[in-house]
Amino acid sequence: MSTTVASSVSYGQLLAQNKNFRWLWSGQVVSLLGDWFNLIASAALLAQLTESGLAIGGLFVVRMLAPFVMSPIAGVVADRYNRKRILIATDIIRGITVLGFLLVHRPEDVWLLYTLTAIQLGTSGFFTPTKNAILPDIVKPEELGTANTILSVTWSTMLAIGAALGGLVAGFWGIVPAFIIDALTFVVSAVLIWQMTYQQAEDSINADKSASAAITQYLEGIAYLRGRFDQFVITLLKGANALLISAGFQIIQVSLAETTYVLGEGGGISLGLFFGVAGIGTGVGPVFARYITGDDDRKMRWGIAIAWLISGTGMWTVSLLGPFWLSLVGTFLRGVGGGIVWVFSTQLLLQLVTGEIRGRIFATEFMIFTLMSAIGAGVVGWALDGALEVTTIMRIMGTAPIIPAILWTIWTVRTTGVQAE
Repeated sequence: MSTTVASSVSYGQLLAQNKNFRWLWSGQVVSLLGDWFNLIASAALLAQLTESGLAIGGLFVVRMLAPFVMSPIAGVVADRYNRKRILIATDIIRGITVLGFLLVHRPEDVWLLYTLTAIQLGTSGFFTPTKNAILPDIVKPEELGTANTILSVTWSTMLAIGAALGGLVAGFWGIVPAFIIDALTFVVSAVLIWQMTYQQAEDSINADKSASAAITQYLEGIAYLRGRFDQFVITLLKGANALLISAGFQIIQVSLAETTYVLGEGGGISLGLFFGVAGIGTGVGPVFARYITGDDDRKMRWGIAIAWLISGTGMWTVSLLGPFWLSLVGTFLRGVGGGIVWVFSTQLLLQLVTGEIRGRIFATEFMIFTLMSAIGAGVVGWALDGALEVTTIMRIMGTAPIIPAILWTIWTVRTTGVQAE
């Protein structure tokens, strides 16, 4: 079945006309800025206290697995309660939690840093699927594709800007100001989202709030996907990209910055450029691709197939280990492909999934994504410590996207009936 949105508004029109979306978007901009401040400050603090690469690797595992554990609960909550209040509550909880990082001073306090990270990212496991679920509630059908693209590109932009600013703040003024700024960003985000006008659906207001009902509702979400294999396949796309490319490449970037392209102390400048260029790619790619496809179901599906090949080309380009600028070009291409997969898969689900179960479906998707991210990062980290050279690992990663590209193309042909044309 093909779902097509006949027309859509421009980015400027959406921001000018829909004040509820403006509030949601503004809150996301601020909170994402804080997220990247926190990541860099936490990693720097761990490095100071432990001087252990394993300890820093553990931080990334906690950041990935905490939302995975909470996602099943988050999906049910997003479909049972007021989504606006959930977003505000998660911002407040995260703001308070981040202030706890100020209590970490000695190596004996590292357990507290891990615990606070788990609470913060576990709470984020509620924010992300709820944000996706509330989007069709506050925008018109013709605004949905534009709104989804803006939110996704914002994530990419703030990755580039937030990582750079976080590094500068931590480098010039220390780690403590970075944590304080992070906490304040969550407070500001909560205030901005509070301004949004939102009416909770009547059926969720009157829904059974018992624990047994929650279990039943979660199982209903699983049954929903079991009966709609196309939507289930779409929920796997982000996880597949994380497993095969994006999560592992974050580990490789650190290795390349420290050993091959050393700019700045410990390769800090080159690492920042890797992250920044990847963020630009994930932002530019979907905007350009959507200019071609619009929000047409079939065209977006073909765009995803091409995106896998773009990502693989990017990985192969980096694997050449040529001039630094060439590796940045490869990183940009990898970001372009990954960004298209991310934005288009989200848009397809927004157009296909019904409102009353949307939170559970996006939570399931996020759960798969975080689990695959942890596995992908772990496998690449293990491979780097083993007998494989970094070039070999990248070439394997550059070839791997051919598999999902072929499988997705076959599925796209079967789903859309393109072979009949």
